[in-house]
Amino acid sequence: MATEPVDAARHGLWLHRYAVLTAGATFLLIVAGGLVTSTDSGLAVPDWPLSYGMLFPPMIGGIFYEHGHRMIAGAVGIMTFLLAFWLVRAESRAWVRRLGILSTVGIVVQAVLGGITVLWMLPPAVSIGHLGVAMGFFAMVTTIAVVTSRGWATTALDSNSAPSPLPRFAALVTAAAYAQILLGAAMRHLDAGLACPDFPLCRGALLPDIDSLQMGLHLAHRGGALVVLALVVALVDRAWKQHPEASELRRPALAALVLVLLQVLLGALTVLSQLSVSLTTAHVGGGALLLASLVVLTLRAYRRLGRRDGRPVGEPVGADGTVDAHPEPAV
Repeated sequence: MATEPVDAARHGLWLHRYAVLTAGATFLLIVAGGLVTSTDSGLAVPDWPLSYGMLFPPMIGGIFYEHGHRMIAGAVGIMTFLLAFWLVRAESRAWVRRLGILSTVGIVVQAVLGGITVLWMLPPAVSIGHLGVAMGFFAMVTTIAVVTSRGWATTALDSNSAPSPLPRFAALVTAAAYAQILLGAAMRHLDAGLACPDFPLCRGALLPDIDSLQMGLHLAHRGGALVVLALVVALVDRAWKQHPEASELRRPALAALVLVLLQVLLGALTVLSQLSVSLTTAHVGGGALLLASLVVLTLRAYRRLGRRDGRPVGEPVGADGTVDAHPEPAV
């Protein structure tokens, strides 16, 4: 029927919009988790999965942040399961369906880690893992949002004969940003945020003697910030100079540049403000957005430049060997 392609396209559009909504809710969840730590509310509710034995305790003091975080987590969990179900029912690409299923595993692991964090009285290793899994899950749902977009389906492979190093370099920068996030989580949960109470120096010195694990973590995080900044600047330079015609690469590259500069500023202000709740939480949220922008750039770079066999990355091929750029959803 003539309406089938139109219906399929509309169906795919709403799937993409729902994936974007899920990614947005996940970002709010990360910010809410950051507020829990910033306000020292991690043990405001000592039991789990209930809160003082109730589904809805009085939202006062630290309970507002801790139980509010749990409520947002529950909503994101439901949204993730619905997204995975939708993908399994409607997505023709097996790897995207598997990614949807993997995202449900991620949200379950995240919930269990959150519960253990409370029941075991905030062990640093579990708290760090909790944030690490959260950022990984955010990257997964961001990926789903990207690969279900119409822009992904209509991106043409670059006709240049020579392979581009940009996709692998973008993946390297993304991995470096994720490692920096983990380092920041370690610094945060091991009480190293003010191991160097001044900025840009540390205890009045450029290279002070390291007398504790906390001080070492703090300096490592500062050094990691400079490394990530340099890598992002180099990535943006390559994306803009080597592929000036590719607006789908330039936009996330520019977003990453703005975000990494903002992160450096927020990191400095966090120290100078003696760990202000708003600034430390904004620093956590900024890290998540920087990671997401780099994930988008990496995916689009691989899509446009990463294959030299005549078809973009992630493109299904029909039985006749031709690219099926707009596969119909599975029934």
